[in-house]
Amino acid sequence: MDEDKWETAYTASGITNANIVVGRLETEGIPTRLKYEAVGAIYAITIDGLGEVAVLVPVNYLEKAREVLSQTYDDQDMDWESS
Repeated sequence: MDEDKWETAYTASGITNANIVVGRLETEGIPTRLKYEAVGAIYAITIDGLGEVAVLVPVNYLEKAREVLSQTYDDQDMDWESS
């Protein structure tokens, strides 16, 4: 089944950046998993692929995930309250 297949939607440089992407996807209702080498996470190394974190989503969510991540926002897009 497609629900059992997970694909990389994004590759982040470090666990912090990966968690930001996870938050954005999960806000849109997209399930996520992280895949990374333990050494990179423990020592915060981002050299030669160490420290890279793959953000995985189920195959049937891959297109939606890429669409969500391709959207950019600036201050004018945000609904900020005036002080």
